[in-house]
Amino acid sequence: MRDGWELTVGLEVHVELTTRTKMWCGCPTTFGDDPNTNVCEVCTGQPGSLPVANARAIRDATLLGLALNGTVAETCWFHRKNYFYPDLAKNYQISQYDVPLISDGHLDVEVDVAPGAGREGGADGGLETRRVRIERLHMEEDTGKSLHVGDTGRLHGADRSLIDYNRCGIPLLEIVSRPDIHDPETAQAYLRELQAIVRAVGVSDARMEEGSMRCDANVSVRRPGEELGTRTEIKNLNSVRSLGRAIAYEAERQIAVLEDGGEIVMQTRHWDESQGVTETLRVKESVTDYRYFPDPDLVAVVSRPEEVEAIRAGLPELPAATRARLTAAGVPAAQAATIVTGELVPWFDEAVAQGADAAAVANWVTGDLAGQLSAAGLSVQDSGVTGSHLAELIGLIDDGTLSTKLAKQVLEGLIEERGAKGPKEVAAERGLQQVSDEGELRAIVEQVVADNPGTVEDIRGGNTKAIGALVGQVMKATRGQADPRKTNELLRETIGA
Repeated sequence: MRDGWELTVGLEVHVELTTRTKMWCGCPTTFGDDPNTNVCEVCTGQPGSLPVANARAIRDATLLGLALNGTVAETCWFHRKNYFYPDLAKNYQISQYDVPLISDGHLDVEVDVAPGAGREGGADGGLETRRVRIERLHMEEDTGKSLHVGDTGRLHGADRSLIDYNRCGIPLLEIVSRPDIHDPETAQAYLRELQAIVRAVGVSDARMEEGSMRCDANVSVRRPGEELGTRTEIKNLNSVRSLGRAIAYEAERQIAVLEDGGEIVMQTRHWDESQGVTETLRVKESVTDYRYFPDPDLVAVVSRPEEVEAIRAGLPELPAATRARLTAAGVPAAQAATIVTGELVPWFDEAVAQGADAAAVANWVTGDLAGQLSAAGLSVQDSGVTGSHLAELIGLIDDGTLSTKLAKQVLEGLIEERGAKGPKEVAAERGLQQVSDEGELRAIVEQVVADNPGTVEDIRGGNTKAIGALVGQVMKATRGQADPRKTNELLRETIGA
């Protein structure tokens, strides 16, 4: 950010709920089905069709709103938001207007104020907690999806568009922040934390790459002390990284325009990830352009206090509390954050409950397990590996059955078997147990000592580091399965070093 300018950002985050059926009808919400197979008269806006609100969606929206410290409206309504949209067959969107379901929430996020210092900060900075107020959370419906296909030589790379209405009518929440964000890093921290909370309460998988969570950023710049500048909206950012890059670019673009004597026009812009630029989509509409009016086909949503408290009682442990619990158990803050954002808490908790050391579990979950799953293109849910498997694997290291190197190979076998076999079985079948029998290992050590008289003399002469070469020879003879600690002890005993 250039000197002499201030950045202001407000975020609008859309979250698709993982209800079994759509917001106003009984059509399924399954992702990835063939186009236009999950549609009916209601979600395609046929004359005479009547919507009925999905009670589960209202309950889930309330649960998330409470997790975001919001206030639940005792009575609210659905409105029709009128505008032409090719992916919305009835030509209006059912949404909420003046009274949202949830208002006046907030989210506290941790931001690293030492650039490049990592999760725990550095000598010149550290983690700083910042509060982002949430103006509203309201319910609405999602739109369909346009597919542009055909002659790639034509304008925009297509000569026709196809419309898939499967997504049309899926329950959608819009979470609108106050303009409390003043740098890209805080925006990214907010989005990460919001995604973690959505997943923790179980109302959505919040997969940005699949569109079940999307983010729009309203960006403006001003000179210190001036009124807020004219904002532009960047639509449909689908990753935390893209959000940060888009905000940083748009701020610099606006500053350049203003410093050249130009004016910022309120408009909607698209983020081009490959080019790293924002591009104009359309001039931004004002609220009056949508001609909101109450939907005459839907009754008011009434949230009785006792019902709200019953929903509040069902709130699970939220990410901030989980991170605090993990760090109190001895897990470094960076690993605790990775475990939470990576949805690895159940695996961690199960392994610790089986008696494994918390720090050791954190190392395996965030290190080798995450790395091997990434290489295999698998999620931890699909791998078949359980927390009990991890506890057993760590136990085999602790009792000397496996070295760390062999344990990594056993983990690879667990993933290949999709968890159908446990660590002991995989180690036995693949011959990966560590050679710890003293008689067997002593014989190998004595042979290595006899075969390397020069190295032995160097060690006896005071070059104790040379013993590493003999350890390597023992490892080679045992295909890496010798117990390193016991190998070292036997070599020193045999040599007399």
